[in-house]
Amino acid sequence: MTIDRNLAGAIAVTRFGLGARPGEIGRASGDPQGFLTAQIRATGADPTGPHPANSGERTREFLDFKRERNADKQNGLDKASVAKTAKRQLHESLADDFSARLQLGVATPDGFRERWALFWTNHFTVSGARTAMAGFVGPFENEAIRPHVFGRFEDMLVASSTHTAMLHYLDQFQSIGPHSAAAMSRGAGARHNGLNENLAREILELHTVGLEAGYTQADVTEFARAMTGWNVGAENGPPEKLGLFVFHENAHEPGARTVMGRRYPEGGYDQARAVMSDLAASPHTASHVAGKLARHFVADDPPPALVARLREAYLASGGNLSTVARALIASPEAWEPAARKFKTPYEFLVSAWRVSEPTPQDLADVGQVFTFMGQKPYSPPSPRGWPEEAQIWCAPDALVKRMNWSEAFATRVGANQDPIELASNALGARLTPLVAKTIARAETRPEGLSILLMSPEFQRR
Repeated sequence: MTIDRNLAGAIAVTRFGLGARPGEIGRASGDPQGFLTAQIRATGADPTGPHPANSGERTREFLDFKRERNADKQNGLDKASVAKTAKRQLHESLADDFSARLQLGVATPDGFRERWALFWTNHFTVSGARTAMAGFVGPFENEAIRPHVFGRFEDMLVASSTHTAMLHYLDQFQSIGPHSAAAMSRGAGARHNGLNENLAREILELHTVGLEAGYTQADVTEFARAMTGWNVGAENGPPEKLGLFVFHENAHEPGARTVMGRRYPEGGYDQARAVMSDLAASPHTASHVAGKLARHFVADDPPPALVARLREAYLASGGNLSTVARALIASPEAWEPAARKFKTPYEFLVSAWRVSEPTPQDLADVGQVFTFMGQKPYSPPSPRGWPEEAQIWCAPDALVKRMNWSEAFATRVGANQDPIELASNALGARLTPLVAKTIARAETRPEGLSILLMSPEFQRR
């Protein structure tokens, strides 16, 4: 399909990216596909800040906090006061991490690269909704996801599954083989955590082959047995391993495993690693990933031809995500003029900031806005991540909230900006005559900006 280059430039920036900054659509229009392809790089996506905290640092902070909390309890502070202080302290780290990611999204000239990273962060979801997890979501994104988003899918699968955030979020650190040396040493009837299947189940259902692959409960249990021993370095272990992945041989369930018809001999850490390698190479995983990518970038009900094209790119390249990204960019279905995706609150707010150029600084303010709109910072409601479907985000109540925010935002930043110029910068050739005329007829500049922000063209991508 051939479309006007100016329209293609607008699509490149608003659909593949995070919304247009002034002049960006013009730059993309010269070579829309080349504009996107240039953002693919082997080193992955940008970190969310110049000096992001790492998992080891956050683990030490958490342990220090626990010691202080216990001391507070011993000194007679009431439980509610201690809990409130704990929540505030731990969520300061989450606020810092989310603010850094948000400012990157608003300022980056490489919107496609950032959107691609955000897709994979949501695919391999961890959540800071639990207070104990709050400090680990940012390091997870920077350590397990962003370096691998244009590399091999298998590498990102392993990096995410062995990260302290995922091991804690899905309780893998509690999993002990029922017949392992650790379990046997505690004796019959002793209390220990036993086998935990959460991580195994989510890897199969959400991260790799998907429900359509037809795996069974026995496959989940066998995979969970293979992963026993996958754990996090503790305070009483080697200092250099604190908060990082470790394998505890004595907690590993002995014996061979069979997962989805394949037998895996005893091999300690390598046993689960071999299962993951096969899952990453599976045609079911290729189909699952292709469908999710097409759904995210193009339409809630994606074109079958696009899904097939992405699936083939995945399989032909051995799961090389740079190849898959290039296949997406080259697919004519991805350039259909109709904007079928409705922006999530994160996408809406970031795109509003990008076109009007104020930089959000304080999460104490903007974090409340995200929560109000239903997308609390770093707190997806389940391992499935944030939903994609338009019906979730365009309900009447949700639209009223966006309208109220748009009016307040426009009043604050729009007095000295020409709304017609902003509309041209934001939408380029996607700006329809009707919306342009309505903005031009606005009684004030802030009113014109709020009309732009609530227009169907701006709300969709």
